[in-house]
Amino acid sequence: MGDVVSIIRKELEQNIDEKTKNNSQRFFKEEVKVYGVKSSIVGKIAKKHFDEIKHKDKEEIFSLCEQLLETGYCEDAFIAFDWSYRIHKNYMPDDIEMFERWIEKYVDNWAKCDTLCNHSIGSFIEQFPQYIKNLKSWARADNRWLKRASAVTLILPARKGDFLRDIFEISDSLLKDKDDLVQKGYGWMLKEASKVHQNEVFNYVMKNKKDMPRTALRYSIEKMPKDLKEQAMKK
Repeated sequence: MGDVVSIIRKELEQNIDEKTKNNSQRFFKEEVKVYGVKSSIVGKIAKKHFDEIKHKDKEEIFSLCEQLLETGYCEDAFIAFDWSYRIHKNYMPDDIEMFERWIEKYVDNWAKCDTLCNHSIGSFIEQFPQYIKNLKSWARADNRWLKRASAVTLILPARKGDFLRDIFEISDSLLKDKDDLVQKGYGWMLKEASKVHQNEVFNYVMKNKKDMPRTALRYSIEKMPKDLKEQAMKK
């Protein structure tokens, strides 16, 4: 099974673009490990090689994903998380334990966090909504990526109008967090929820704006009408 991983790494190395490599770091505060391959090319490589392994069972595919994650490269993680989402119809309840371990062990920047959570874990929660309790536990964790994950996992469900009560509960847990990436994460979640539940999110923001960091506040009201934004931003 390892052969496909070796082949992928060679292809990524053959497609390094120095401009992409040099520009990558400016999107992150922490050091990131990148080959420097354009995202469109990474996507094509992911799809091409998934077609070669899609007949394998879920555990084998997850094992390949883990081998990719072990390198620490952002592009390898993108491919791993792309593959993990492509088999979302085969998820089972205990997969949440693996996803949590991946966050704790392999997620070290916001891009990895969001790629995994927006698609794979978000899809998992839609299939097994009882595991929203795990997200609520992550929101109280010490690990910054688990805390961000608790919010950004619900981005796509929030956009559909789902899980509003849970979204507010997770936001309560993250409300005063001092980490700007956590603030942006739950602010983004509230912003997506506001597209369907504008009044409810506005009322939540108004109730909590004295405690809500300005970063989270600005994110959460971004899609609201001008008059509501002005009310929310008043000190």
